[in-house]
Amino acid sequence: MGLLERREASAAELHRAYLDAIAERDGELHAYLRVVEEPEGDGVPIALKDVIGTKAVETTAGSKILSGYRPVYDSTVAARCKDAGLPLLGKTNTDEFAMGSSTENSAFGPTHNSWDPTRVPGGSGGGSAAAVAGGLAPWALGSDTGGSIKQPAALCGIVGLRPTYGTVSRYGIVAFASSLDQVGPTAKTVRDCALLYRIIAGRDPCDTTTVDSPPVELPEAEDLRGIRIGVPTELNDAEGIEPGVSEAVRRAVELAQSLGAEVEECRLPRSVDYGLACYYLIAPAEASSNLARYDGVRYGFRAESSTRDELYERTRDEGFGDEPKRRIMLGTYALSAGYYEAFYGQAQKVRTIIAREHAELFERYDVLASPTSPTVAFKLGERTANPLAMYLSDLLTIPSCMAGLPGLSMPCGLSEGLPVGLQLVGPQLAENTLFRVGHALERALEFDVVPERLRTVAA
Repeated sequence: MGLLERREASAAELHRAYLDAIAERDGELHAYLRVVEEPEGDGVPIALKDVIGTKAVETTAGSKILSGYRPVYDSTVAARCKDAGLPLLGKTNTDEFAMGSSTENSAFGPTHNSWDPTRVPGGSGGGSAAAVAGGLAPWALGSDTGGSIKQPAALCGIVGLRPTYGTVSRYGIVAFASSLDQVGPTAKTVRDCALLYRIIAGRDPCDTTTVDSPPVELPEAEDLRGIRIGVPTELNDAEGIEPGVSEAVRRAVELAQSLGAEVEECRLPRSVDYGLACYYLIAPAEASSNLARYDGVRYGFRAESSTRDELYERTRDEGFGDEPKRRIMLGTYALSAGYYEAFYGQAQKVRTIIAREHAELFERYDVLASPTSPTVAFKLGERTANPLAMYLSDLLTIPSCMAGLPGLSMPCGLSEGLPVGLQLVGPQLAENTLFRVGHALERALEFDVVPERLRTVAA
């Protein structure tokens, strides 16, 4: 950004420099599914997760069933980036239909973590996170349903924001679970994250779930005087949190206290106990409805067949991967006659309880703090045979997502040489507070977001 401001490089030159870096280094990371050679705009280039619709640029949601699909219009967030002069670098890899926590469910192969290519970058937005962390994009957009922006940001050592539900339009986004999906920014700094959020946020007449959001304030303060931080016991002492992760987060919270914040332990028992189970009823149920449109008739992949029923059956069998099939079946069962109220209906009631429990805490605190992920980046292939272990990767991010709350993940240290993410959660429409807290901590922590193995290359 500084290069453009100082006129030391043109937008076209910056775009070309990133394309050259992608050509040189993305063979190792596989952060991108496709790139855009001709820039449109005079600003800082951007990468978009491949669930974000882009006019005339293939958008597959990481799935074979959408191979060859080129939208005839831009999604609202893509259009707003274009209107702001941000040239599109390319579309980043994602778990199929954003279903996953490691980007290993992509039909086009996994993405690798730039800190250690033998490890996952998180998911489902691992492509966007790996691109930013690996110096292959200055910033990127992802989408978050149960942690798909925050968790990859944590595992890749960058900043990621899941905004308040409804502050960013979902128009033109490939849907997974409509009451949970939310587009948000990833970047190397909190300030860059705020800049990008300012571009994409706001009411959209094409999406009736959107709301007016407060003007975005770019963070400046370097102290936390007057900020009250709650530290939920259940989010910080949950089973499976690695000792190195706990220690890095503890030090970050102590640092916040030294910067003037009031810090106090608190409780979120029902949100953590029931959040994961609640999510894996509601999200698959909505997915089974949203994914019913992929039948080989209107767009994307079409299997060879001799009858209409065979067309539907073979297209969906050959086009969907294992994880979408698993969630479609689970969601269809939860919505079926005789089970709807017992499963989906009950989960919606629990979701209300989770939202109320968070709201009660925000009467006393401005921000809640916890690890973003229970672990640092795990090895590729380590959890692919155990879906439950993979689902537990989002144990700490899901509760606030169920409540529709904004959450910021930022790097707060290293464990075993890999980045640890600090999760900051605020009440609805409290993005500016999250930016303020994150910026002050970021300045005090002085975390180097460039992986050790890439510092020579980046220099």
